[in-house]
Amino acid sequence: MITIILYQPEIPQNTGNIIRTCVALDASLALVRPLGFLTSSRMLKRAGIDYARKTLFEEIDNLEDYLDKKRLKPYFFSSKAKKSYTDISYPPNTALVFGSETKGLPLKYFEKWEESFVTIPMDPSCRCLNLSNACAIAGYEVRRQWNFS
Repeated sequence: MITIILYQPEIPQNTGNIIRTCVALDASLALVRPLGFLTSSRMLKRAGIDYARKTLFEEIDNLEDYLDKKRLKPYFFSSKAKKSYTDISYPPNTALVFGSETKGLPLKYFEKWEESFVTIPMDPSCRCLNLSNACAIAGYEVRRQWNFS
């Protein structure tokens, strides 16, 4: 199973769209607190909360503890990484970790898991992709490698 992890997401519409993508991918979703919105937000509900019942959705406080407890192999997505996300052979129990829309991921994760940082290549004039688009691109690459099984 794929687990998508959003580190301190800030925009409820992005998270709502990611919920819908998780349903399509048959993936679970974890949100690392603090969140930039309430999960009862009408914007989150409008974007995807009606799909939340169909996917595993949880809020967590500590990313490292969660990865250890669930025995997940994390891949951290960052526009600053050098290795392309397509250069990875994703194992079972893969976790795709994405930073917040404005701050990205903390440096401490790069220092601990540098070899697990990957990027989605894009034109150098583009600062970054929308979070929900990046999650979809990465999630579907994992499912493609797994022959959509």
